[in-house]
Amino acid sequence: MRKVFDETKINHMVLANRLVRSATWEGMCGEDGCPSEKLAGYYATLARGGVGLIITGYAFVRPDGKQLPGQMGVHEGSFAAAARQVTGAVHREGGKICLQLVHCGGQAPSRAAGCQPVAPSAIKAVQYPELPRELPMAEVVELAGLFADGARRAREWGFDAVQLHAAHGYLINQFLSPLTNHRTDHYGGNLESRALFLLETCRAVRRAVGKEFPVMVKLNGSDNLAGGFDLDEAVQVARMLDEEGIDAIEVSGGTPASGARTAVRQGIETREQEAYNLPSAYRIKNAVSCPVMVVGGFRSFELVEGVIRREEADYVALSRPLIREPHLPLRWQQGDESRARCISCNGCFKPGLKEGGICCVVDKMERESREFSL
Repeated sequence: MRKVFDETKINHMVLANRLVRSATWEGMCGEDGCPSEKLAGYYATLARGGVGLIITGYAFVRPDGKQLPGQMGVHEGSFAAAARQVTGAVHREGGKICLQLVHCGGQAPSRAAGCQPVAPSAIKAVQYPELPRELPMAEVVELAGLFADGARRAREWGFDAVQLHAAHGYLINQFLSPLTNHRTDHYGGNLESRALFLLETCRAVRRAVGKEFPVMVKLNGSDNLAGGFDLDEAVQVARMLDEEGIDAIEVSGGTPASGARTAVRQGIETREQEAYNLPSAYRIKNAVSCPVMVVGGFRSFELVEGVIRREEADYVALSRPLIREPHLPLRWQQGDESRARCISCNGCFKPGLKEGGICCVVDKMERESREFSL
């Protein structure tokens, strides 16, 4: 019996299997952040493909937290009808959907956000040219409340869970990292102080949605940067989150400054190159009682099943493989356990910038070639 396809629960949310679609920017929303019919259809296709849980692309809680075109927002109550189209489309296919909440902080360029970026400290994010404005304490508290407002809307709009994005160099991660948090108030300094914004945000979100609604966190196992947030600190923060009653932790790694060790590594051709965040996830799993998800380079069913069977993680999350093959979980479940067809080229993200949404460019070229040959 394959453990990947066990039915499980996170808080009161029942999931059909242990495969998760990890949050992925789709570039399919209006410029104000309003979800589109195209996005609803995209998620419906994923749900039909058999993944146990869909985590949406990152949704900004305030307009100055927006990073990319077509990014979803959760700051406007007027988005309710469009958001309910999204959740309804997934639920009609028997799926579950979690809304990921984010503020991109110093990685939110003014061309997208419309104003100077904000951050824990006035320190440029590597690869981002603009100097951010340091957040005053009152605004830090306000932002925690905006995450809570977003979570409350998510529940009202029919989402099954929320996830706070505390990884990949975005605002919460910037508070956690000593490279980007040089504050001298109680939000900076030692790890407990650097983690305070995340913990206060979790508490505010929990108050907003109640005890029975799943609240999860995406956390870097390491920023993969010298002097940055590292695995030892991640284990400690994971324990803090567990004590706060967080319902699940998804372990990722890296920021845009991490070189070849970013969250979306290229050229994953061998089994040894897969599962690059698994060592971090395994250490965190051994430190907490809540479920742990691991994301990063999974392509082989045998590896996915082995991770679950050996209890190295409770869930395996996939992103790029589901862009090329949204039906991959169903294919594996029906007995075709061949490797995911994703070649890890990262070409899928480029159409999101100019063509109205991400797609697998390799698959698109192959289809066009077949059509031309006919």
